[in-house]
Amino acid sequence: MIKAVGVVIPAHNEEDLLPACLAAVWQAARPVAPVPVHVIVIADSCADQTAERAARSGATVLRIQARCVGAARTAGMWQLLRRTWHLDPATVWLATTDADTLVPPDWLGKHLWHAAAGWDAVAGMVSVTDWAGHPPHLAAVFRQHYGYRQGTHPHIHGANLGFTARAYLAAGGFPPIATAEDHALVNALSAAGSRILHSTEGSVRTSARRHARAPR
Repeated sequence: MIKAVGVVIPAHNEEDLLPACLAAVWQAARPVAPVPVHVIVIADSCADQTAERAARSGATVLRIQARCVGAARTAGMWQLLRRTWHLDPATVWLATTDADTLVPPDWLGKHLWHAAAGWDAVAGMVSVTDWAGHPPHLAAVFRQHYGYRQGTHPHIHGANLGFTARAYLAAGGFPPIATAEDHALVNALSAAGSRILHSTEGSVRTSARRHARAPR
């Protein structure tokens, strides 16, 4: 049984999109009450109001100067592990999303339902909020290539990922790399023997902005 939930959101100069992201995360936290939900924003090398807006939303803010999403997610996860040190790691659910992403209201509820079913980790899907500014055909190309079959999918996104603290620790955590830290963690989870569900439920909506925060 999950006794605590943590959500980590790395953010680099995200003052515009972060408030909506956090509002969606807090909404997703309501259905899992009375399980406590800790929301941590990692303000990484920010030169705007990211940290201040995160704090106003009720999130805990940790400022770092790594300019590295892997390091940011790691910092957030260790903060959550310190907060829940008194609990069995198997009863702590750690989730992560991105600052330009909107999670659905049942996002955490779905994760905890899968955890109760015996899954150690959940890798979810993404959709795109708005294709404005892109060629008209791009949305169709995305749908064509971003397919899935029989209720599962091959994708891995840091914007929609969750796991028990026990599985996270067994995998060695996120590597401090600037790109594909999510793929590296899921590979490590698999190598450690964790049961990973690639779920088509609880898809999140992310931006299609041209200027990505992570390279490549």
